[in-house]
Amino acid sequence: MTQRPLAAFVITAGWLLLGGCAHSAQPAAEPQPIIDMHFHAMGAGEQGPPPLAMCVSGVNLPVWDQRQPWPDPFVQWLKEPECSDPVWSPKTDDELMNQSIEVLRRYNITALTSSAGEGVLERWHAAEPTRIIPTLHFNVAEQRPSVETVRQWFKEGRYKALAEVTNQYIGVEANDPAFEPYLALAEELDIPVGMHIGTGPPGTAYLGFVNYRARMSSPLALEDVLVKHPKLRVYVMHAGWPMIDDMLAVMWAHPQVYVDTGVIIFVLPKAEFYRYLQRFIDAGFGRRVMFGSDQMVWPGVVPKAIQLIEEAPFLTAAQKRDILYNNAARFLRLDTAPVK
Repeated sequence: MTQRPLAAFVITAGWLLLGGCAHSAQPAAEPQPIIDMHFHAMGAGEQGPPPLAMCVSGVNLPVWDQRQPWPDPFVQWLKEPECSDPVWSPKTDDELMNQSIEVLRRYNITALTSSAGEGVLERWHAAEPTRIIPTLHFNVAEQRPSVETVRQWFKEGRYKALAEVTNQYIGVEANDPAFEPYLALAEELDIPVGMHIGTGPPGTAYLGFVNYRARMSSPLALEDVLVKHPKLRVYVMHAGWPMIDDMLAVMWAHPQVYVDTGVIIFVLPKAEFYRYLQRFIDAGFGRRVMFGSDQMVWPGVVPKAIQLIEEAPFLTAAQKRDILYNNAARFLRLDTAPVK
């Protein structure tokens, strides 16, 4: 079976219906379409024992007293929120899936969705085949599939992007030789690639990811890859936070690189997220920033993340629509003519 491009898949799945809100025939109450470039299908317990709280735009991160293991204060931080309006995670797998899908439907979102859990993504996609676009969660650990297996998956249409690539968690940079054959395949098949470059959870190296290093948050490591594979479509997840100068330098030198706002849009204090986002806008890269929630086990963070974009005082109405939809549509090469 030959591979269908992502644009054809999405349109077949109902993307034109999503975009139709721009036409006068569409009900006025229908929200404008949103593309979430960074979404996860998970089990309710994958981030710790549920329920867990998330303070969107919270103020304080946990502090470590090394007389106890780091996971203890980290989980306590998620169990005893300091904010007055935390988002609590659902307690069961079914609740998490159903609430996540309900958010996608209510806010007219189509989400590029990955999962590290066996069978989880397939279950979510079966429950909502139009709005959940399956992508391949990947790293080059020993369990990785062969290049030929990945080739077959994409040709069959099982996945539509290579994302999230989590090599940073195992201490592997983008230019590592072990990853090179997969990048070559992505360029050959014109597969979008979403690279985790930037923040993990606070204290990542002490949560079991012993090879995670903050220095690998610099997107400068992408440069050799970009030059070697100039047709490769790459977006940097988490927008390379906090390495803003390195990120801007890469975007200047390599005009094909996009970023998404995943996780930093809700886990950082509002002032810090706005400062970071505004640097992209002020530097002229507003057309290459894409909305990403990095929703894991907190479906309720997604509306709050959208609100942060819609209320950003430094963004014009056109820039808000670019971030929430237009930039991703361009990056994914969707046929937007009917919904312009």
